[in-house]
Amino acid sequence: MPTHPFPDPPTRASLASAKRTLQSNRASIQTLTAKITAAEEALAQIIRESRCAINELEGEKTRLVQEELATLAYLSPVRRLPQELVREIFMWCFEEHPCCAWVLAAVSTSWRRLALRMPLLWSKIRLVTTPSASPDTIRLWLERSGDVVPLDIEIFLRVAPPKPHLASLSRRESASPPPTPGLPTWTVNSTPSHNAPTPYVISQPPPAPSNGNMITPPTGPPIVMPPSPSPSDPWNVQHSSERSASSSSRSSMHWGHIAFFYMVEQMHRWERFIFRFDRQFTSMGALKSINGDAPLLREFEVSSAEAGFYVEWPWLPNCGEAIGASLPKLRSVTLQHTPFKWSSPMLRGLLHLTLRATPTSHLPLDRIQGILGSSPQLKTLSVHFQGVLPSILAMSPLTLPNLTSFSIGGHYLLTQLVDTLVLPSLTSLTLDIESRDPIEDTLSSLLTRSCSPPLSHLSIAYGTASSVASFYYGPGGIVISWNVLADLLHLRTLEVGGTPFEPLLSALGPPDDDTNNLTTWACPLLESVSMKNCHSHGEGVARLVQLIEARNPGGGIASQMIGGVAPVRLKKLELLECPSLGQDIVKWLGSRVENVVCTEPPDR
Repeated sequence: MPTHPFPDPPTRASLASAKRTLQSNRASIQTLTAKITAAEEALAQIIRESRCAINELEGEKTRLVQEELATLAYLSPVRRLPQELVREIFMWCFEEHPCCAWVLAAVSTSWRRLALRMPLLWSKIRLVTTPSASPDTIRLWLERSGDVVPLDIEIFLRVAPPKPHLASLSRRESASPPPTPGLPTWTVNSTPSHNAPTPYVISQPPPAPSNGNMITPPTGPPIVMPPSPSPSDPWNVQHSSERSASSSSRSSMHWGHIAFFYMVEQMHRWERFIFRFDRQFTSMGALKSINGDAPLLREFEVSSAEAGFYVEWPWLPNCGEAIGASLPKLRSVTLQHTPFKWSSPMLRGLLHLTLRATPTSHLPLDRIQGILGSSPQLKTLSVHFQGVLPSILAMSPLTLPNLTSFSIGGHYLLTQLVDTLVLPSLTSLTLDIESRDPIEDTLSSLLTRSCSPPLSHLSIAYGTASSVASFYYGPGGIVISWNVLADLLHLRTLEVGGTPFEPLLSALGPPDDDTNNLTTWACPLLESVSMKNCHSHGEGVARLVQLIEARNPGGGIASQMIGGVAPVRLKKLELLECPSLGQDIVKWLGSRVENVVCTEPPDR
C-alpha cells in the first residue's frame, strides 16, 4: 500500500493539503472510469459487428455447403438410373428387409414418391409396440399398402407389467408362481418410458421354431422408427409424469379396438396374420372382431405367453358350421392360450397346427383326436392340454403319413392319444406329458406301429423338468430302461429332463459294459445330448466320464467299433440344473466335447 507524503502527526496545514489532494484524485478516477467505459463500449461494438459479420459468413458458407451437397446428390450416378431399375433395386431390398420402405422413403423426395407408389413395399407389417403407443402407425402402414396387395402382418405387443405402489405388493409379486412350464418368458431389450413415447422397432420375421411351444418376439437386425405421438398429445408436447401416466393409461384402454378395426377392415387381403402378446391387456377383447372371410389367408397365429381365463369369444377360431367362414387357402394355425372350438372349420385341412389350450379348456380325448383327423396331411403338429377328459367315443388308430414333427404335452391322459397314432415319416418327437405310467412303453409302441420312422430329434420331459419338485422326478424319471434307444439309428439330438443319470448314460455307453445289455451302440449318429434337472445316485459322474471316454476318445481317434458300428463324436453336451460335477470334470469334458454347458440347480 503506498504511503502518503504528509507529516505525522498531522497539522492544520497538512490536513488542508490532504483534502485538496483527495478531491484531485477523485476527479482523476472519474475521468479514467469514463474513458475505460467508452473504450469497453467501443470494443463491444467492434465485437458485435465482427460477430454479425462472422455469422453472415457462416450462413453463407452453410448455404454454399448445402448447395454443394445438393449438387453432388444431383450429380450422383444413382439419379441417372431409370425408375424401372430403381424399382427393381427397391424390390431386392424388400426381399431382404421387409420393412425397408420406411428407410427408402426417407432418403430423398424422389425416392419417397416412388416408394409411396409401390404398395407392395408396404405389404409386410413388422411391428413391436405397446398399448400406450399410437395405433395410427398401423393405419398408415395399411393405407400405403393400397387396396389389392396381399398383407403379411406380424405384430408383437409388449404389455408392461403393473407397477406395485406398495412394498407389500412387491413382496406379493416376488412370491408369484413361475410361468407355465414349457413356455419361455418373453424378454425385451428396452424399457418403456412414460416421459417419452416408445419407438417402433421393425425387424425381420422370426425363424420358425423347432417345436410349437416356442413363442418369441421378432428377431433379426431391427429398424427403429421415430415414434408416433400419442392420441392425447398430437403435438408431442412433454407433460408432467402424472399427466403422462394418465394419458398413457387412457390410450392403453383403446389400443386394441383401434388397431384391430383398421386390420379387420383389410381382412380380405390377409395372407399371413401373426399377433403375439406377452400378457393380457385391457383391450384384448378386440380380438373378438376377427371374423369373416379371408380368401387369401395361409397362416394365422394368435399367441399369448401368459395363460388366461376366457369365455367363448365369437371370433374366427370359435365359429361353427352355421357361420361357415371362407378360408380356402389356410394351411397353418397357431393358437396359444386363446379360446378355440374343436369343431371349428378353421382347424381343418391344415399342414401345420399348434394348439396350447387355456387352463379352463377340458376336451375329451376323442375330440382332440378329431382335430388331428380333420387335417390328415399335417406336416408339423404341437398340442398342449392341461385339462383332458376321458374319451366319450371309442378312438380308432389314426395315421398321419406326412407328419415329420410332433410335440405333445400336458395331461397324463394324452398318452392314450399317442397310443392311437401312426406316424411313419416322423423325424422330431417331443413328449412333455405328465405320465403316470412308464413313458418308454408309449414311445416304443409308437415307433413299432410307425415301422421305425427316421427319428432324428427326441425330447422327453425336457420342457417341464425345471418346474418339477425335487422329491418327484417328473415324466422323464418314469423311464425305467432306455433299451428303446437301440432302435433309434438316426437319432442326432436327445433332450431328457427329470431322469436319473445312471440308466441313460449306461444305455448310451459302450455295449460291452456290465450295465449295458445291448449288443451294439445305441444311437450311433448322436451328436447332442441335453439333460435338465437330472439327479445322480452316486455313480453318475463316473458313468458320464465313461460315456465321453468311449464316444469321444482322446487324441482325435475314432470310437471303438462294436458289431460293425462306430458312433460319431458328440459335439454338444448340456447338463442344466444338474448336480455339480466339479471344476476338474467340467474342464476335462471341455477338452473332449466342442460345446459343454453345465449349470447347477437353483437354491430351493
